[in-house]
Amino acid sequence: MTSTVIYEGQLRSRCTHLQSNTTILNDAPVDNHGKGEAFSPTDLLATALGSCMLTIMGIKANSLDIELEGTQAKITKIMGDAPRRIVQIDIDIHFPQRWDQKTQTVLERAATSCPVHYSLHPDIQKNIRFMWP
Repeated sequence: MTSTVIYEGQLRSRCTHLQSNTTILNDAPVDNHGKGEAFSPTDLLATALGSCMLTIMGIKANSLDIELEGTQAKITKIMGDAPRRIVQIDIDIHFPQRWDQKTQTVLERAATSCPVHYSLHPDIQKNIRFMWP
């Protein structure tokens, strides 16, 4: 098993990662009957994409002997109706420094090859911008 999710009532769940025993809460968003006091399930999905992209770039950066510490992904999730679903994820990745064009291209390709990116339905529009200083 990877994780457990326990429904705590009032549209809130506690998710536990079994290997580390780390927990996160999630709430229904305000626009869907919730309080919005924690990540919503769809927030977690969009955030997972940004996190996965940074992780895969970090793995590639290690092999290139460069440091990505401080790189930041800014994520915007757009919801659609009928059925309610994520229709678009916008991610701006801001780097703390610039490298040569070849290295930048390698990092950008690594980012878009992450498992979450490949796992998302192709109907979800993914707008990814790489912001080099």
